[in-house]
Amino acid sequence: MAKLIPRIGSRKNERISSRKNARRIPKGVIHVQASFNNTIVTVTDVRGRVVSWSSAGTCGFKGTRRGTPFAAQTAVGNAIRTVVDQGMQRAEVMIKGPGLGRDAALRAIRRSGILLSFVRDVTPMPHNGCRPPKKRRV
Repeated sequence: MAKLIPRIGSRKNERISSRKNARRIPKGVIHVQASFNNTIVTVTDVRGRVVSWSSAGTCGFKGTRRGTPFAAQTAVGNAIRTVVDQGMQRAEVMIKGPGLGRDAALRAIRRSGILLSFVRDVTPMPHNGCRPPKKRRV
């Protein structure tokens, strides 16, 4: 029985590679989740599909350094660099969380050259939800 040899220039392979490169994204949404321990940046298109993401941990910061403003700035730079190459010019920014990287991330986004349509704080706030734990006696 003859063995089938896959063709290098087959139509199936060509479609996958061209689709990945040819995706132009003029407008997107940048989600910044800043906790005390880490900062996660996710860039999506308008429909919510993830285009690029980065975090302080993936940028090489370990331990307590992940929660620093400089780590957040580096994570934003990594995430935005790929989407600027894909043609993103306008973006909305959603910031969530109480971490130190909030302001640094926003500053880095402003410096990247992307026009911001709005910046929204989407930190979840309880409307007197769960009872808090009892106070510590030291």
